[in-house]
Amino acid sequence: MSTAYPPLNALRAFEAAARRLSFTKAAEDLDVTPGAISQQVKILEDFVGQPLFRRLGRAVELTDSARASMPLLREAFERIDDAVRQMRLPLRRERVSVSAAPSFASKWLVPRIDRFQAANPDVQVWVAADMNLVDFAYADVDLAVRYGPGFYEGVTSELLMSEEVLPVCSPALLDGPKPLRSPQDLAGHTLLHDVSPDNDPSCPDWSMWLAARGIARADGNQGLRFNQSAMVIDAAASGRGVALAKRAIAAADLQSGRLIAPFAGEGDKVGFAYWLVRPKGRTMTPALKAFLDWIKSEATGDDWVI
Repeated sequence: MSTAYPPLNALRAFEAAARRLSFTKAAEDLDVTPGAISQQVKILEDFVGQPLFRRLGRAVELTDSARASMPLLREAFERIDDAVRQMRLPLRRERVSVSAAPSFASKWLVPRIDRFQAANPDVQVWVAADMNLVDFAYADVDLAVRYGPGFYEGVTSELLMSEEVLPVCSPALLDGPKPLRSPQDLAGHTLLHDVSPDNDPSCPDWSMWLAARGIARADGNQGLRFNQSAMVIDAAASGRGVALAKRAIAAADLQSGRLIAPFAGEGDKVGFAYWLVRPKGRTMTPALKAFLDWIKSEATGDDWVI
């Protein structure tokens, strides 16, 4: 069923005149004559079947119905502007735009991205580090990697990989003044806490991790706190203490030797995981398919599991 719409020029003229409460000033804004504004407003009044302005000599004021329409009309013009902005975006069949949390982007994705580029030299990858959920209707993003419970409403979500936390530290702590040989030795070391806003109730903090192993000598509340997982990793690698870290975030530093996991088999699985999130119904480009295949291969490979 088709719907008749008034001419866009008439709506533009009305919005300008209503905003300025002057046909002359509206004409200046739109670079036309006052007569043209008056004509377009008359066209709109004929279309809606009633006056939209009360003429008070040289001044004008809005009728009640016209005044009520203004917020909706302004919103409509903003949406039109957004739509035109999207239309003007260049075609990017060989570009993939990825949104990921800052720590995941810097510690897991970026250290691996050269492997994708080597296999796909014609594809540009744009990485946006962002903690917020992506509104695919407005953001120029093809794919988001999110850490959470999954099954996000209104989008397609696919499990990338699970997560666990485990103690990690600089290799120098193994044979330092207070050798770190077993969990009981944590009593002599500074504890580094990841307090990033993940809201995962299943993720243990140091107090929970120590209590689960019956270790009472170490104070699970002491130490330094960081609100990003990457900062916890960097503090541990610099020898500041022992971090209870997410394995995926620590993987590159574990592989390079900047970090070690001193206690074998002491990782705790958590309820949250990493998810690939995409808009429903959007055509998948060859570049995006290549990237998805690559990132899933990386996640299931042996190199990140230290």
